[in-house]
Amino acid sequence: MTLPTLASDRLILRAYRTEDRPAFAALNADPEGMRYFPAPLTRAESDALIERIHDHGARHGFGFWALERRADGAFIGMAGLAVPRFTAPFTPCVEIGWRLARAFWGHGYATEAAQASLDFAFGPLALDQVVAFTVPANQRSQAVMARLGMRRDPADDFEHPEVADGHPLRPHVLYRIDRADWPAGSAAA
Repeated sequence: MTLPTLASDRLILRAYRTEDRPAFAALNADPEGMRYFPAPLTRAESDALIERIHDHGARHGFGFWALERRADGAFIGMAGLAVPRFTAPFTPCVEIGWRLARAFWGHGYATEAAQASLDFAFGPLALDQVVAFTVPANQRSQAVMARLGMRRDPADDFEHPEVADGHPLRPHVLYRIDRADWPAGSAAA
Protein backbone atom coordinates (compact mmCIF):
# COMPACT_ATOMS: atom_id res chain seq x y z
CA MET A 1 0.00 0.00 0.00
CA THR A 2 1.42 3.42 -0.90
CA LEU A 3 0.99 6.64 0.98
CA PRO A 4 -1.54 8.82 -0.85
CA THR A 5 -0.71 12.43 -1.62
CA LEU A 6 -2.94 15.05 0.02
CA ALA A 7 -3.21 18.73 -0.76
CA SER A 8 -4.49 21.88 0.89
CA ASP A 9 -4.49 25.50 -0.24
CA ARG A 10 -0.79 26.05 0.49
CA LEU A 11 0.62 22.59 1.12
CA ILE A 12 1.23 19.20 -0.43
CA LEU A 13 1.38 16.26 1.99
CA ARG A 14 3.38 13.55 0.26
CA ALA A 15 5.71 10.60 0.72
CA TYR A 16 9.32 11.37 1.58
CA ARG A 17 11.92 11.64 -1.16
CA THR A 18 15.64 11.02 -0.89
CA GLU A 19 16.30 14.75 -1.27
CA ASP A 20 14.15 15.45 1.84
CA ARG A 21 16.60 13.66 4.14
CA PRO A 22 19.00 16.56 4.86
CA ALA A 23 16.17 19.02 5.62
CA PHE A 24 14.37 16.39 7.70
CA ALA A 25 17.57 15.69 9.62
CA ALA A 26 18.05 19.42 10.27
CA LEU A 27 14.47 19.65 11.54
CA ASN A 28 15.00 16.71 13.90
CA ALA A 29 18.38 18.01 15.11
CA ASP A 30 17.12 21.49 16.04
CA PRO A 31 17.20 21.72 19.87
CA GLU A 32 14.39 24.31 19.92
CA GLY A 33 12.15 22.30 17.59
CA MET A 34 12.82 19.16 19.63
CA ARG A 35 12.44 20.85 23.02
CA TYR A 36 9.43 18.71 23.93
CA PHE A 37 11.07 15.42 22.95
CA PRO A 38 13.66 13.57 25.05
CA ALA A 39 16.49 14.52 22.66
CA PRO A 40 17.22 15.82 19.17
CA LEU A 41 17.90 13.12 16.59
CA THR A 42 21.18 12.33 14.89
CA ARG A 43 21.25 12.03 11.10
CA ALA A 44 21.16 8.23 11.39
CA GLU A 45 18.18 8.38 13.78
CA SER A 46 16.39 10.81 11.47
CA ASP A 47 16.96 8.57 8.44
CA ALA A 48 15.71 5.59 10.48
CA LEU A 49 12.58 7.58 11.35
CA ILE A 50 11.86 8.09 7.65
CA GLU A 51 12.15 4.33 7.17
CA ARG A 52 9.72 3.68 10.04
CA ILE A 53 7.32 6.26 8.57
CA HIS A 54 7.58 4.53 5.19
CA ASP A 55 6.94 1.10 6.73
CA HIS A 56 3.97 2.47 8.72
CA GLY A 57 2.48 3.96 5.54
CA ALA A 58 2.91 0.68 3.68
CA ARG A 59 1.11 -1.20 6.48
CA HIS A 60 -1.69 1.29 7.19
CA GLY A 61 -2.13 3.45 4.09
CA PHE A 62 -1.46 6.61 6.09
CA GLY A 63 1.36 8.09 8.09
CA PHE A 64 3.38 11.22 8.71
CA TRP A 65 3.64 12.95 5.36
CA ALA A 66 6.45 15.24 4.23
CA LEU A 67 5.11 18.79 4.00
CA GLU A 68 5.93 20.71 0.86
CA ARG A 69 4.94 24.34 0.39
CA ARG A 70 3.11 24.68 -2.93
CA ALA A 71 4.45 28.15 -3.69
CA ASP A 72 8.09 27.12 -3.95
CA GLY A 73 8.37 23.37 -3.28
CA ALA A 74 10.15 23.97 0.04
CA PHE A 75 10.26 21.07 2.49
CA ILE A 76 8.83 22.59 5.68
CA GLY A 77 8.31 19.62 7.99
CA MET A 78 6.00 16.71 8.60
CA ALA A 79 2.41 16.12 9.64
CA GLY A 80 -0.07 13.33 9.55
CA LEU A 81 -1.50 10.28 11.23
CA ALA A 82 0.02 7.30 12.98
CA VAL A 83 -0.83 4.30 15.11
CA PRO A 84 1.16 4.72 18.34
CA ARG A 85 3.63 1.93 19.10
CA PHE A 86 2.98 2.02 22.85
CA THR A 87 0.11 0.86 25.05
CA ALA A 88 -1.87 3.38 27.09
CA PRO A 89 -5.45 3.62 28.37
CA PHE A 90 -6.56 5.26 25.07
CA THR A 91 -4.85 2.81 22.69
CA PRO A 92 -5.37 1.34 20.17
CA CYS A 93 -5.97 4.61 18.37
CA VAL A 94 -4.78 6.86 15.58
CA GLU A 95 -2.88 9.98 16.55
CA ILE A 96 -2.33 13.17 14.63
CA GLY A 97 0.92 15.08 14.88
CA TRP A 98 3.14 17.67 13.22
CA ARG A 99 6.67 19.02 13.36
CA LEU A 100 7.76 22.05 11.34
CA ALA A 101 11.11 23.69 10.80
CA ARG A 102 11.34 26.88 12.87
CA ALA A 103 11.43 29.15 9.81
CA PHE A 104 7.86 28.03 9.10
CA TRP A 105 6.35 28.46 12.57
CA GLY A 106 3.58 30.99 13.03
CA HIS A 107 2.16 30.83 9.49
CA GLY A 108 -0.72 28.42 10.11
CA TYR A 109 0.96 25.55 8.26
CA ALA A 110 0.62 23.06 11.15
CA THR A 111 -3.11 23.73 11.42
CA GLU A 112 -3.58 23.53 7.65
CA ALA A 113 -1.68 20.24 7.38
CA ALA A 114 -3.57 18.82 10.36
CA GLN A 115 -6.89 19.81 8.80
CA ALA A 116 -5.97 17.96 5.60
CA SER A 117 -4.94 14.95 7.70
CA LEU A 118 -8.23 14.98 9.62
CA ASP A 119 -10.21 15.26 6.37
CA PHE A 120 -8.43 12.08 5.27
CA ALA A 121 -8.95 10.40 8.66
CA PHE A 122 -12.67 11.07 8.80
CA GLY A 123 -13.26 10.80 5.05
CA PRO A 124 -11.49 7.98 3.19
CA LEU A 125 -10.27 6.22 6.36
CA ALA A 126 -13.70 6.54 8.05
CA LEU A 127 -12.12 6.69 11.51
CA ASP A 128 -14.41 7.42 14.43
CA GLN A 129 -11.85 9.32 16.50
CA VAL A 130 -8.36 10.81 16.32
CA VAL A 131 -6.20 11.77 19.31
CA ALA A 132 -3.24 14.10 19.82
CA PHE A 133 -0.87 14.35 22.73
CA THR A 134 2.03 16.44 23.93
CA VAL A 135 3.69 17.63 27.11
CA PRO A 136 1.79 20.23 29.15
CA ALA A 137 4.41 22.92 28.42
CA ASN A 138 3.91 22.66 24.63
CA GLN A 139 1.35 25.43 24.38
CA ARG A 140 1.88 25.98 20.63
CA SER A 141 0.81 22.43 19.78
CA GLN A 142 -2.07 22.59 22.23
CA ALA A 143 -3.23 25.77 20.49
CA VAL A 144 -3.26 23.89 17.16
CA MET A 145 -5.26 21.09 18.78
CA ALA A 146 -7.80 23.61 20.07
CA ARG A 147 -8.05 25.31 16.63
CA LEU A 148 -8.83 21.90 15.15
CA GLY A 149 -11.74 21.51 17.57
CA MET A 150 -10.00 18.85 19.63
CA ARG A 151 -10.94 18.68 23.30
CA ARG A 152 -8.96 17.79 26.39
CA ASP A 153 -10.30 16.01 29.45
CA PRO A 154 -7.66 16.22 32.21
CA ALA A 155 -8.80 12.75 33.34
CA ASP A 156 -7.26 11.41 30.10
CA ASP A 157 -3.80 12.88 30.73
CA PHE A 158 -1.15 10.18 31.03
CA GLU A 159 2.47 9.30 31.67
CA HIS A 160 4.11 8.53 28.32
CA PRO A 161 5.36 4.93 28.60
CA GLU A 162 8.29 5.52 26.21
CA VAL A 163 9.72 8.32 28.38
CA ALA A 164 11.71 7.32 31.47
CA ASP A 165 10.13 7.47 34.91
CA GLY A 166 10.89 10.79 36.57
CA HIS A 167 11.75 12.54 33.29
CA PRO A 168 10.14 16.01 33.09
CA LEU A 169 8.68 15.14 29.65
CA ARG A 170 6.90 11.98 30.83
CA PRO A 171 3.57 13.69 31.73
CA HIS A 172 1.39 14.23 28.63
CA VAL A 173 -1.96 15.82 27.90
CA LEU A 174 -4.41 14.06 25.57
CA TYR A 175 -6.81 15.72 23.14
CA ARG A 176 -9.52 13.99 21.10
CA ILE A 177 -11.82 14.73 18.20
CA ASP A 178 -14.66 12.55 16.94
CA ARG A 179 -15.77 12.26 13.33
CA ALA A 180 -19.18 13.69 14.30
CA ASP A 181 -17.43 16.88 15.45
CA TRP A 182 -15.29 17.36 12.33
CA PRO A 183 -16.59 19.71 9.63
CA ALA A 184 -16.20 17.71 6.41
CA GLY A 185 -14.10 19.33 3.74
CA SER A 186 -12.53 21.95 6.00
CA ALA A 187 -9.25 21.55 4.12
CA ALA A 188 -10.19 21.82 0.48
CA ALA A 189 -7.85 19.99 -1.85
